[in-house]
Amino acid sequence: MEQTFYRQVQLPAGTVHVYAGDELYGALDYKVFEMANNNLQIPNQAYMSYTPDVHVGVGTCIGTTAVWESKNGYVSPSIVGSDIGCGMRVHVTNLTREDVQDVKLRRKLVRTIEKYLPVEEHARGHFSDIRLEHVVQKGLHGLPKKYIPDGYTPRKATSLTHVESSRFYLDEEALNKFPDIIWHRSHRQLGTLGGGNHFVELQAIEIAEENHDIAEQWGLFDGQVVIMIHSGSRAWGGAVSQYNTSDMAKMMKAAGYGTADPKLVYAELAHPVAQTYVNLMYSALNYAVVNRHLIAYGVREACKDVFGSKFETKTLYDLMHNYAWEERHGETDYFVHRKGATRALPAGHPDNPAPYATTGHPALIPGSMGTASYLMVGASGGAANYYSICHGAGRIRSRSATKRLVTVDAFASAMRVGTDEEIVVNQRSLETILDESPQAYKDVDQIIDSVVGAGLAQVVAKCKPLATVKGAS
Repeated sequence: MEQTFYRQVQLPAGTVHVYAGDELYGALDYKVFEMANNNLQIPNQAYMSYTPDVHVGVGTCIGTTAVWESKNGYVSPSIVGSDIGCGMRVHVTNLTREDVQDVKLRRKLVRTIEKYLPVEEHARGHFSDIRLEHVVQKGLHGLPKKYIPDGYTPRKATSLTHVESSRFYLDEEALNKFPDIIWHRSHRQLGTLGGGNHFVELQAIEIAEENHDIAEQWGLFDGQVVIMIHSGSRAWGGAVSQYNTSDMAKMMKAAGYGTADPKLVYAELAHPVAQTYVNLMYSALNYAVVNRHLIAYGVREACKDVFGSKFETKTLYDLMHNYAWEERHGETDYFVHRKGATRALPAGHPDNPAPYATTGHPALIPGSMGTASYLMVGASGGAANYYSICHGAGRIRSRSATKRLVTVDAFASAMRVGTDEEIVVNQRSLETILDESPQAYKDVDQIIDSVVGAGLAQVVAKCKPLATVKGAS
């Protein structure tokens, strides 16, 4: 029987569009529809959808796209998420899988990366010479020139051009909201991963034959080693979420509106509390893209220590999957929220960065630990979903349930420990990161199949893990 990858689900408050294959759809927790019904009660909503990796979150499910027309729109911190600007970055290298086949070499590389990328609890970054106010105001353009190493060779430069956005503009008056301790803590955390599902991973890619031409235009080849980074806005984004969620909740209570879920907060875009949130959210997006850039900078230095001066790396792309901003679709301006959803534009879309105008930009989709990740490109059919696709594998078990139900031996087997194909990890014991085992997540291949089957995007390359660096909160 032919599989279905798209459904319209009618709820009391409206329609949620669900992109998921039959098995993934059948396994959805009923709570995701309860949360959708609450979200759909926010006035003037134009559209809401779930990606196949959808799972329950705080106030709103991870895997949500929610859209309003800008002229009468709303903004919701709950439909952005607490890790504002969390997203992905991939760098290509001149290494091949054969160059890192030796397990001992991969262990050495992981240890060296840790010297440049602090991963211990309450880690402090190595970037005390960077001014935080420049970062949150100007994004990548607020960094000293030495941290943009390709800035001196414009024809080869990718640091500022191969990103979803290098700077988000904001009213800087909003920055006065935060006390000194938030500035101090956020400054210390620049260039650090954080905990949870954040990581740096070395991967070897396999090109999808049907998109070999696109891969070639992106500078990719079979067996090439790439560096994938997943992180966000750390303490700065956390503070934006905490302070503004509280302010918005107080405003809602005073105005006498809300839903059955007190953790779902929202406000009209024109309201002062909403404008403060939007400006501070943009500052967190600036922090997030800089944070990933600095992580990549540290990994680059570590790789040079291990592989020598001939090692080369450049940015393939950097994008977000927790944010809200204005987009133009057709003749209308919309305010689009994506919480655990990735924008994937096709070839020819005017919002593509110039280097990707003719192909569409890379959409970076991580798997769970021990499983493949994917480089995708948007398809024209994505217009129906405001060009949103998945952002990863999506949890099926809570952290506590994973620790209770999954054994260390099962995790070790997934990581191929003790074999020549071992996925080397920096943690001294797998038990400390058991809640991040692949058994905690959905099958990423089913997620990708759903996205492709629904006509939202296509696979350009599959990325197989070689070594992983995890951080602590």
